[in-house]
Amino acid sequence: MTRDFYREGLNKAKQKDYRGAIAAFNEALKLNPYFADIYYHRGMAYFDLGELQQASFDYTQAIDRDREHFSAYYSRALARVALKNLPGALEDIECALRLDNRSAPAHQLHGTIRRKMGDVSGAIPSFKRAGELYLTRGDKEGARGCLAQIDKLKPKNPPPAPTPPPASEFKSEAYWLQLLERAEKGDDRQAIEDLDWLLQLDSLDHQGYCCRGLLKGNKGDLKGAIADFNQALRLDPRDAIAYRNRGKIRARLGDKGGAIADFNRAIEIEPNNARLFAARGNIAYENKNYRDAITDYSRSLELDPANGKAYLARGKVYRDLEEKERAIADYQQAADLFCEGEDWENYQKALNGLNAFQWFPPRSAASERPDIPYIPTPYIQSNPSHRRLLTLVGGHWPLAERLLGQAKHKHPGKSEVWYVEKVIYEIERDRGNW
Repeated sequence: MTRDFYREGLNKAKQKDYRGAIAAFNEALKLNPYFADIYYHRGMAYFDLGELQQASFDYTQAIDRDREHFSAYYSRALARVALKNLPGALEDIECALRLDNRSAPAHQLHGTIRRKMGDVSGAIPSFKRAGELYLTRGDKEGARGCLAQIDKLKPKNPPPAPTPPPASEFKSEAYWLQLLERAEKGDDRQAIEDLDWLLQLDSLDHQGYCCRGLLKGNKGDLKGAIADFNQALRLDPRDAIAYRNRGKIRARLGDKGGAIADFNRAIEIEPNNARLFAARGNIAYENKNYRDAITDYSRSLELDPANGKAYLARGKVYRDLEEKERAIADYQQAADLFCEGEDWENYQKALNGLNAFQWFPPRSAASERPDIPYIPTPYIQSNPSHRRLLTLVGGHWPLAERLLGQAKHKHPGKSEVWYVEKVIYEIERDRGNW
């Protein structure tokens, strides 16, 4: 019966029969006075009738029964704003935000309460956050409303050289990642449009310019990307990400010296960033400064020994320097890492590097270098399937054994020949997809 009266109350509220809704909720509460949602919805009906004190009372009853009732806190904050109880409203909306920090209306209401209390510096970040969240869910009108609020709060004659906001103010790493993920899926136009809106909400947000620069660079708008990275660096001269990505764009534009300068500056800021050394090594390699490239790739690998791309790149340098053994070692290490990470496209590139040497370890190498695997030539010659598999893995038999072990784990009880043929089939099948 309780739920029958409750549903009746909800239906009457939808039909704007608020008195009828309240009567139905009263009957439901007689049967179950501990149901928080009944108090909440009765409070909504009182609010719509303009009976704010009674609405606030019902929201309080709902909260007493459910301390995590986000909607009750939010609605009581609205009622308290109308009742001019701004401190109480601020306390409620902050409780609501602790329960759900991704609610755009809650951040917007927080900004409104701060504005009404005369706290402009506290209101603007809340409107910015609300605008960002509205954009995330595609609500351009909600974003426009927040932009209008911010425009009203901004000083009419801002100083000519504004300082960037502190790092703690309005920073949402998840939002940048979401935009970049959307762009990677092909929705970069919409992502840039959203960033245009966001930068209207906060023209001093260096992360916004940096993110938009990345997206423009991906679309081929290199000059637009440079302009955004420049603005990001004007706002935050220590943004290593902006330096690194501006360096990449400058390299694409043929300004290798400018690219090196940007990477140097980024490395000064983040001296333990492996990606920066690898990026600078790429430019050195393009400039045929092979020893500088090796130095940078080696430093990158000291910082991140699991970076297969750095091994692959350093292997190319050693190949061009005709340092065969070092090239083979780097290509092999890259192949191992790509195989473990199931990065088959780069794995094939590493195998191509190895196959270019037509490399199979000779008996003398096995005796002098125990780390180099040796498969006896008679064995290979008498087993065509094993020989074919060894060729496919670039002469690295431990890698072949690892693949065979995976096949045996997935398909127990087969013959050795079956496993070898299965691995050969899968390698050649995957290679056909590259």
